[in-house]
Amino acid sequence: MDLPSRSKWYAYSRARDQMLEATDTEHAPWYIVRTDDKRRARLNLISHFLSLISYEEVPREKVELPKRSKKEAYDRHRLDREPSVRG
Repeated sequence: MDLPSRSKWYAYSRARDQMLEATDTEHAPWYIVRTDDKRRARLNLISHFLSLISYEEVPREKVELPKRSKKEAYDRHRLDREPSVRG
C-alpha cells in the first residue's frame, strides 16, 4: 500500500462496507476471507466452496482388478544402467 492511501484507510473501508451492503444478495452473496495466513485462507475458502455444493453418493459397481503380469517385470533401475538414446 502506498503512503497517501494509508490516510484514506477508513474511507476505503466505509466504501467497501457500503458496496457489500448494496450488492450482497441471497442469489449472489459476498464472502469475506481473512488472509493474514495465505495458506489457511486458501484451504478455508476451498472448504467453504465445497460445502456449498450439494453432494450425494453415486452408486457404482465394485471394480475387480486383474492381477499384474510378472512375465516381463518392470525394472525401473534398468533405465539408470542403460545409455539413453538421443536423436
